[in-house]
Amino acid sequence: MQQRPDYVRLKDLRFWGRHGHLPFEKELGNRFEVDVDLQMDASQVIQTDHLHDTVDLARVYDLVRARVEGEPCQLLETLAGRIAGDLAGLDHVAAATVRVRKMFPPLEGNTQGVMEVEVTRVP
Repeated sequence: MQQRPDYVRLKDLRFWGRHGHLPFEKELGNRFEVDVDLQMDASQVIQTDHLHDTVDLARVYDLVRARVEGEPCQLLETLAGRIAGDLAGLDHVAAATVRVRKMFPPLEGNTQGVMEVEVTRVP
């Protein structure tokens, strides 16, 4: 029987960032939410119960936070791709899927909308 992949996830991480192609987006900033799905093989950590045998979720959080609160990107695709690339490079990660949501995007007449981009990277 073939084993299905294992995942660790972080959901609804909230940060303030200055991403967007309009000048006021970089000046004022906006709220961003991020979801992270990391595919991995959990069989070893299930046996050992040691952090070094799995993905360190505190490190994942720190990497995501640094990207969202750091250097501005023009496009959400760029931001999500950079985060996914960082995470795909971590030990034990077989694939990283990142969803980035921009809350209250600058869409005429739409004050409650959300923009979301999803990017997957494999090491």
